[in-house]
Amino acid sequence: GLSGIELLRDLPSDAPPVVLISAHGDIPTAVEAMSLGAYSFVEKPFDPRRLLNMLRNAADKHRLSMDAARLRARLAALSGLDRILLGRSDAIAAVREQVMDLAAIPGAATVMVLGETGVGKELVAQALHDLGPRSGKPFVAVNCATLTPEGFEALMFEGPGGEPGALLRADGGTLFLDELGACSLEVQAKFLRLIETMETPRSAERDARKLDLRIISASNEQLEAAAAEGSFRSDLYYRLSALIISLPALRARREDLPLLYANFAAVYSKLYEVEAPELTAEDIAAMMAHDWPGNVRELRNVAERRILAAKRGRGSIAEAIGPDGELGEVPETLREAVAAFERQLIGKALRTHGGRMDAVAEALGIGRRTLNEKIVKLGLDKSKVL
Repeated sequence: GLSGIELLRDLPSDAPPVVLISAHGDIPTAVEAMSLGAYSFVEKPFDPRRLLNMLRNAADKHRLSMDAARLRARLAALSGLDRILLGRSDAIAAVREQVMDLAAIPGAATVMVLGETGVGKELVAQALHDLGPRSGKPFVAVNCATLTPEGFEALMFEGPGGEPGALLRADGGTLFLDELGACSLEVQAKFLRLIETMETPRSAERDARKLDLRIISASNEQLEAAAAEGSFRSDLYYRLSALIISLPALRARREDLPLLYANFAAVYSKLYEVEAPELTAEDIAAMMAHDWPGNVRELRNVAERRILAAKRGRGSIAEAIGPDGELGEVPETLREAVAAFERQLIGKALRTHGGRMDAVAEALGIGRRTLNEKIVKLGLDKSKVL
C-alpha cells in the first residue's frame, strides 16, 4: 500500500540498491527519489535492456560496498601481530607463525630478515623485539648505509659529548642493523670484530659491562649470494644469520591487496578528514595488474594519494599508481579481474602441489569438480603451468 517514495523512506540505510520506476517522470520526483537513496530513477515506458544494465551495475556496486564493509569489520577485529603483518595469504600467515616462534626463543640468537625494499623488514624486527623476552628493553636501529669506517666507533660506542653510542644504548635489548648489505667491506670487518668480542668486557674508557643484546639485521640483497661472490664477508653473514626470515614481495600475495589498501585508506581518511571512496571494479583491476616494485610501502603511498585526490572530489587507483607505475594490461570488468586473480591462485596451487588435483582442491578450499570446471573455464593449460 506504499508509494515508491514512501517505501524508500522506510528502507534501512544498509538495504540493497533500489531502482525506482515511475509513470510520473517529473524532475522533483526524480530528485526526491535520489535524495532518499535510490540508485537510479527510470520513467515509464522504459527500455528493458537499459533497465537490466542498470540493475547489473547496481548489483556490482552493492557487492563492492558489502566487500568493503567486511574489510572494515575484519580490520577492526584485528590486533597484535595480525595488525602489524596484515594479510590472509599463506605466505604472510607463515611469516606471522615464524615471528611468533622466533620471538619466544630465549638468549641472543641472531636473526636476519630478508626481502625486497618496502616489504616491512623493520616491522618484523620490531615485532620480534616486542613479542620476545626483551620487550621492556631498548630497540635501537642503525642504518648501515650511513656507516663509514671513520664514524663507526662514535656511532656504536661513544658519540660527541660523551653520549653513549647505539651498542651501549641497546644493552639488554635489541640492536637492529638495517640495510646491512650496504656496508663497505671495511665496516663489515669492524662489525665482525665487534660481534666476536661483544661478550667480553670492553676497555674502561668505553664500558666495563658485559653487553647483553640480540642483533637483528635486515637486507634487501641476497647476502648469501653476495658472500659467495666476495662482495659481502661470509664470516659476518654466518654470524648474523643463525635464524632467517624471508618476507614475500607484495606481487606474490596479491590476494592481500584489498585488505592492505583498506587499512591504509582508513588511516589516511582519518588523517585528512575525508571519507575513503569505495573500491570500484576498475580500482581492483588496477591493483591486480600492477607489479608493486615498492611493495607495501608503495601501496601505502598509493592509498595516501588516492585519499588526497578524493578530498578534491576526483581520482582513481590507476591515477594514484601514476603514469610511471608500469601498469600491465588492466581488465575492463570486475569479472575479468576476478578471473585473472583465480587463474593466478590456481596456477600457484598447481605448482605448489605438483599438479595433484585433490591436494590443490583442498588447498584452495573447493571441491575437485569445481576445480576442474574452473580450470576449463579459465583456459588453464596444466602442463604449461607445471
